[in-house]
Amino acid sequence: MKFVVRGQTYYVEMYGNGQPLLLLHGFTGSCQTWHPFISTWSQHIQCIAIDILGHGRTDAPSAVQRYDIETVAKDIAMLFDRLGIKKAHVLGYSMGGRLALTFAIRYPQYVQTLILESSSPGLKTEEERIKRCEEDERLAQFIEQHGVASFVDRWENIPLFSSLQRLPKSVQQRLREERLQHTAIGLANSLRGMGTGAQPSWWGALHQLHMPTLLICGEDDEKFCRIASEMVQLLPNGTLIAVPQAGHVVHMEQRERFGTLVQQFVLRGGLLHGD
Repeated sequence: MKFVVRGQTYYVEMYGNGQPLLLLHGFTGSCQTWHPFISTWSQHIQCIAIDILGHGRTDAPSAVQRYDIETVAKDIAMLFDRLGIKKAHVLGYSMGGRLALTFAIRYPQYVQTLILESSSPGLKTEEERIKRCEEDERLAQFIEQHGVASFVDRWENIPLFSSLQRLPKSVQQRLREERLQHTAIGLANSLRGMGTGAQPSWWGALHQLHMPTLLICGEDDEKFCRIASEMVQLLPNGTLIAVPQAGHVVHMEQRERFGTLVQQFVLRGGLLHGD
């Protein structure tokens, strides 16, 4: 399905019935990220997957300011109104996790529970944010100058994704194909408008989030497990699960464990077995 929200066309996939679960993919991802889980989750949950602005079949505008993370969070709130959704569970991976967190902070009335996979509240200091914006601008320019395929060659070889090499070649190839479907302008402007440096730092707002919040990280992803450990101390109702034998992309590296965690957390209203 497609919906026009404030002049931008969003691509949305909906499956199943039950409590709504909004699914937000990471940078270079799309609705396809969640397809391996849909058949199981949709038996009990209404899954709502969207292509985030600049990705997949959603528009990729040329105006960088349209990608501002709070602006995109407002789009999601309007999309909820259009779909008649009063409240939903919200799951986001990496960039999608930062968007999910932004949505929960700005529109908490829509969020029943929050699930953040390998994500962060942004950077703590202005100095860090400026440095990251400069790095992202260089990467954005590389995408524009060399194209999506050259960028994907570079992106899939960064240390953050090294643990994906353990996956079967066919799975790695599907991920590559998902990344290659994007446009240069969409990816470049996503970095500029929705990158970790561009977004507000939400560290000081975590104490405001009273909905049950599940933080998932892969044990091999030391950086994001460290961030999650700091976050869970600040969240009033937070739970942290570090998944063994997984790096940054837990949903691919430990698919069954990830799928069970999410389904259990949603169906139990923010509780996990043993809570």
